[in-house]
Amino acid sequence: MENVQEEIQNNAVLKIQKDDILGITVSSLNPEASAIFNMGNTSSAQGTSASNINPALTANGFLVDKNGRIQLPLVGSVSVDGLTTTSARELIQGKLTTYLKEPVVSLRLVNFKVSVLGDVARPGVYPVQSERVSVAEALSMAGDLSITALRNNVLLIRENEGKRQYIRLDMHSKEIFNSPYYYLQNNDVLYIQPGNAKYASVDSSYRNVSIILSALSVIALIISRF
Repeated sequence: MENVQEEIQNNAVLKIQKDDILGITVSSLNPEASAIFNMGNTSSAQGTSASNINPALTANGFLVDKNGRIQLPLVGSVSVDGLTTTSARELIQGKLTTYLKEPVVSLRLVNFKVSVLGDVARPGVYPVQSERVSVAEALSMAGDLSITALRNNVLLIRENEGKRQYIRLDMHSKEIFNSPYYYLQNNDVLYIQPGNAKYASVDSSYRNVSIILSALSVIALIISRF
């Protein structure tokens, strides 16, 4: 069997976007001082939710606002739009050195999800735990394409910077692995179109149901006359 290898040219790196939610955890040699930065994970000692103290906080982390910024306690506004999670972590960690002794920052995107719709076994919205998910992995999470699905016409819908893109992907072609769209972004939607066999099956079932209902109506009419 031939062994074929090729360089991965499209290994996309996840970039932070507006409306993302960042889970940020801070530790340092000053545990009490670090606690204020971790209020997105817990409630305060007085029982006041973190979101009441900082409107930019959600139950899970810090919301990237429409200007691409997050609001950190003491630090204030930090621009993270377009940064990788590694770059954002290093940026925040650098800013915290003013307030904390040897701060260590952990940062991850907590609302990364993709939607898979159409002719698959389990259509739905799927959370992504890592920072990378491919089209093939997303389809696997949805139980793979049905036998009637059009594998050469998978539609990727992507919204970015106020624009919506519609990209057609051919799962039959090996070029899919080199496509710049092979790795998905947060909130991407995959729609798998059913083939003609699916429509024919549904149409046949509909006709059969219609015939049965018509027959039952006739029987009910005959019985009512006796």
